[in-house]
Amino acid sequence: QVQLVESGGGLVQAGGSLRLSCAASGRTFNIYAMGWFRQTPGKEREFVAAIRWSGGNTYYANSVKGRFTISTDNAKNTVYLQMNSLKPEDTAVYYCAAPEKRLWPVQKYDYWGQGTQVTVSS
Repeated sequence: QVQLVESGGGLVQAGGSLRLSCAASGRTFNIYAMGWFRQTPGKEREFVAAIRWSGGNTYYANSVKGRFTISTDNAKNTVYLQMNSLKPEDTAVYYCAAPEKRLWPVQKYDYWGQGTQVTVSS
Protein backbone atom coordinates (compact mmCIF):
# COMPACT_ATOMS: atom_id res chain seq x y z
CA GLN A 1 0.00 0.00 0.00
CA VAL A 2 0.99 3.58 -0.64
CA GLN A 3 -0.26 6.48 1.45
CA LEU A 4 -0.42 9.98 -0.04
CA VAL A 5 -0.81 13.23 1.88
CA GLU A 6 -1.30 16.57 0.12
CA SER A 7 -0.53 19.99 1.55
CA GLY A 8 -0.09 23.58 0.41
CA GLY A 9 -3.61 24.55 -0.56
CA GLY A 10 -5.15 27.84 0.44
CA LEU A 11 -6.72 31.09 -0.69
CA VAL A 12 -4.95 33.22 -3.31
CA GLN A 13 -5.89 36.10 -5.55
CA ALA A 14 -6.19 35.68 -9.29
CA GLY A 15 -2.76 35.94 -10.89
CA GLY A 16 -1.06 34.57 -7.80
CA SER A 17 0.84 31.35 -7.19
CA LEU A 18 0.67 28.32 -4.93
CA ARG A 19 2.78 25.20 -4.61
CA LEU A 20 1.11 21.96 -3.64
CA SER A 21 3.04 19.05 -2.16
CA CYS A 22 2.19 15.38 -1.97
CA ALA A 23 4.25 13.15 0.30
CA ALA A 24 4.20 9.41 -0.30
CA SER A 25 4.83 6.76 2.34
CA GLY A 26 4.48 3.01 2.64
CA ARG A 27 5.58 0.91 -0.32
CA THR A 28 7.16 3.86 -2.08
CA PHE A 29 9.56 1.64 -4.03
CA ASN A 30 6.50 0.66 -6.09
CA ILE A 31 5.84 4.21 -7.22
CA TYR A 32 6.33 4.55 -10.96
CA ALA A 33 4.50 7.80 -11.61
CA MET A 34 2.26 10.29 -9.86
CA GLY A 35 -0.47 12.61 -10.96
CA TRP A 36 -2.54 15.56 -9.83
CA PHE A 37 -6.29 15.82 -10.29
CA ARG A 38 -8.87 18.37 -9.21
CA GLN A 39 -12.58 18.37 -8.54
CA THR A 40 -15.27 20.97 -7.96
CA PRO A 41 -18.73 20.23 -6.51
CA GLY A 42 -21.05 18.63 -9.03
CA LYS A 43 -18.29 17.91 -11.53
CA GLU A 44 -16.20 14.87 -12.32
CA ARG A 45 -12.63 14.67 -11.16
CA GLU A 46 -10.38 16.27 -13.79
CA PHE A 47 -6.82 15.31 -14.71
CA VAL A 48 -4.28 18.11 -14.22
CA ALA A 49 -0.76 16.75 -14.64
CA ALA A 50 1.36 13.60 -14.33
CA ILE A 51 5.04 12.77 -14.02
CA ARG A 52 7.04 9.57 -14.35
CA TRP A 53 9.22 9.02 -11.30
CA SER A 54 12.35 8.12 -13.26
CA GLY A 55 13.13 10.10 -16.37
CA GLY A 56 10.83 12.94 -15.39
CA ASN A 57 8.45 12.62 -18.36
CA THR A 58 5.45 14.87 -17.86
CA TYR A 59 2.15 15.69 -19.43
CA TYR A 60 -0.49 18.29 -18.65
CA ALA A 61 -4.11 19.11 -19.24
CA ASN A 62 -4.46 21.83 -21.88
CA SER A 63 -6.19 24.05 -19.33
CA VAL A 64 -3.05 24.32 -17.17
CA LYS A 65 -0.26 23.93 -19.73
CA GLY A 66 2.23 26.78 -19.45
CA ARG A 67 0.96 27.79 -16.00
CA PHE A 68 1.42 24.68 -13.84
CA THR A 69 4.59 22.62 -13.39
CA ILE A 70 4.79 19.15 -11.87
CA SER A 71 8.06 17.97 -10.36
CA THR A 72 9.43 15.41 -7.91
CA ASP A 73 11.95 15.15 -5.12
CA ASN A 74 12.72 11.45 -5.25
CA ALA A 75 14.79 11.55 -2.06
CA LYS A 76 11.75 12.85 -0.18
CA ASN A 77 9.19 10.72 -2.06
CA THR A 78 7.35 13.94 -2.77
CA VAL A 79 5.66 15.34 -5.86
CA TYR A 80 4.95 19.04 -6.29
CA LEU A 81 2.55 21.11 -8.35
CA GLN A 82 3.70 24.66 -8.87
CA MET A 83 0.70 26.71 -9.92
CA ASN A 84 1.28 30.17 -11.41
CA SER A 85 -1.05 32.73 -12.99
CA LEU A 86 -3.94 31.22 -11.10
CA LYS A 87 -7.49 31.87 -12.30
CA PRO A 88 -10.80 31.63 -10.43
CA GLU A 89 -11.64 28.59 -12.55
CA ASP A 90 -8.67 26.79 -10.97
CA THR A 91 -10.62 26.72 -7.69
CA ALA A 92 -11.06 23.07 -6.68
CA VAL A 93 -9.99 20.35 -4.32
CA TYR A 94 -6.68 19.04 -5.62
CA TYR A 95 -5.75 15.38 -5.21
CA CYS A 96 -2.54 13.53 -5.86
CA ALA A 97 -2.62 9.93 -7.01
CA ALA A 98 -0.32 7.05 -7.88
CA PRO A 99 -0.80 3.97 -10.07
CA GLU A 100 0.07 0.37 -9.27
CA LYS A 101 0.96 -0.64 -12.82
CA ARG A 102 4.18 0.50 -14.44
CA LEU A 103 2.64 1.93 -17.62
CA TRP A 104 3.26 5.27 -19.25
CA PRO A 105 1.16 7.23 -19.87
CA VAL A 106 -0.70 6.12 -16.76
CA GLN A 107 -4.05 4.47 -17.51
CA LYS A 108 -5.40 4.02 -14.00
CA TYR A 109 -4.59 5.49 -10.61
CA ASP A 110 -5.00 3.24 -7.60
CA TYR A 111 -3.87 5.32 -4.61
CA TRP A 112 -5.32 8.70 -3.72
CA GLY A 113 -4.67 11.38 -1.16
CA GLN A 114 -7.35 13.12 0.85
CA GLY A 115 -7.20 16.35 -1.15
CA THR A 116 -6.32 19.96 -0.44
CA GLN A 117 -8.55 22.95 -1.17
CA VAL A 118 -7.35 25.67 -3.54
CA THR A 119 -9.49 28.80 -3.79
CA VAL A 120 -8.67 31.57 -6.26
CA SER A 121 -10.51 34.84 -5.72
CA SER A 122 -11.19 37.30 -8.53
